[in-house]
Amino acid sequence: SFLHQLSILIALIFIGELLLRLIFARDGRAFLKANRAECLVTLTFLFLLVFFKISSGKGLTSLSLTRPHVTACQIYIAFSSILKANHLINRTLVKLRLQPPWIVFLTFITIITLGTLLLLLPKSTTIGNNTTLLDALFTATSATCVTGLIVVDTGTHFSLLGQLIILFLIQVGGLGLMTFTSFFAIVMGREFGIKGRVLLQDILKFESPGRVGRFLLSIFLLTFAIEAAGALLLYTQFLPQIKDPLFCTYSAIFHSVSAFCNAGFSLYRDSFIRYRANFGVNLIMAALIILGGLGFRVLADLSHWRPFRRRGRGKPLSLQSKLVISTTFLLIGVGALLILLGEREGVLKDLSLKEKLLGSFFQSITARTAGFNTLNIASLTNSSAFLLIILMFIGASPGSTGGGIKTSTFATLLITVNSMVRGKSRVEAFKRTIPRIVIYQALCVVILALIWVSISTLLLSFTEDAPFIDILFEEFSAFGTVGLSRGLTPHLSSIGRIIVILTMLVGRIGPLTLALAIGGKKVSEPYEYPEERIMIG
Repeated sequence: SFLHQLSILIALIFIGELLLRLIFARDGRAFLKANRAECLVTLTFLFLLVFFKISSGKGLTSLSLTRPHVTACQIYIAFSSILKANHLINRTLVKLRLQPPWIVFLTFITIITLGTLLLLLPKSTTIGNNTTLLDALFTATSATCVTGLIVVDTGTHFSLLGQLIILFLIQVGGLGLMTFTSFFAIVMGREFGIKGRVLLQDILKFESPGRVGRFLLSIFLLTFAIEAAGALLLYTQFLPQIKDPLFCTYSAIFHSVSAFCNAGFSLYRDSFIRYRANFGVNLIMAALIILGGLGFRVLADLSHWRPFRRRGRGKPLSLQSKLVISTTFLLIGVGALLILLGEREGVLKDLSLKEKLLGSFFQSITARTAGFNTLNIASLTNSSAFLLIILMFIGASPGSTGGGIKTSTFATLLITVNSMVRGKSRVEAFKRTIPRIVIYQALCVVILALIWVSISTLLLSFTEDAPFIDILFEEFSAFGTVGLSRGLTPHLSSIGRIIVILTMLVGRIGPLTLALAIGGKKVSEPYEYPEERIMIG
């Protein structure tokens, strides 16, 4: 009773605060326009209060409040708090004047902390289960970093509320908190100043600050359109087996979001092994994973590509898009072929030809960042396990929802080696010259990634009693934010879980971004020392 009265009081305070701001505003029309979302939520809440009063038959003058009134108050408080928090986050991030790497790092820490607290709620777990602080932190980090490694089963350990919290963390973690809050600021009509645009330009790696708002809207439209289409298609495939239309709808939405965000979280204990012979499920999930792993810049570039536009109004693909697309499909093809050959006497031995082809194809795609599986990963041969480690290390593409060193980094290094072998002084691809600074960045990313993974694997070898291939696989899976495991994750020690948590965070943020955040601002170079050659190789 006290909490219900408190909810009503807080709702009245929110309404009073909005009215006072409106009364003292210099321009009432401009205030309503700038705060239209908050005003709309408040008007809807007041309408519901009046509607419930009339429905109860006690009249508008009665002060007694029923349970629907209290529920409406709680929903109003939740929505109003989200709107206020969204505005506060944007203003704070802009005013702090932090470098973009620090903002990326701090926003991920904020989401993980919030997710951990929410997963610790008693209602987040099913009856009879208990979530420890470390389990909640591990799950929140895995969901936010769209990894998919789990220490407890998602479908049975967590309640519907807990699963929805994980789904929310996946969506926010895949797109980024700053991207999310800025999108809602634009939708709600909030002022989006030049500082905010420049900040988003740096975070999203976009060229023009003036068009960053439009690019942000296109990111969300593409995301929700692809996820909605994926959910609808998955629903048609799930329904014959699940039978329950309501759970089928929920399962389709959950797995569509998880696949596009390359998260790897599944409501099924065996991931997608039960669907390894289902052509539709394999194709739909593969398409969602590939689209999510290409990166939003590439997706936007493809939408304006000349073959998709009439009367020659389209644009040619950028070098970034050409490198990402060609490398992605090359890795998928080579990976599928090697898995098919490497497991012909292994996990694929007793499967039909259709299951062999689908299994190899799906595992080659999901290994680079998604984390779903239709084959038993623990039963793979060492050669196939090592192949998956290479694919996991490469990962997805820049600006996507995945981790790893990224496809463009891998392609840049291969092109650089090819240029050096052929005796060229410049690195060229698709009739374009790649700047030297990009090559330096690619080398830094790979070296920092190898250093982190090497040290982490060494530490896990001390803390975990498991075969080395399983430890190495686990660490590369965490760094690539993949989520595949050979069964080691639930048995990790407390120290081992902390190491994997840190690796997932570094893999999602990127080792170079983390290094820049720690290193600080760029140093000016007013002078240059004389050159002197050293022996290499």
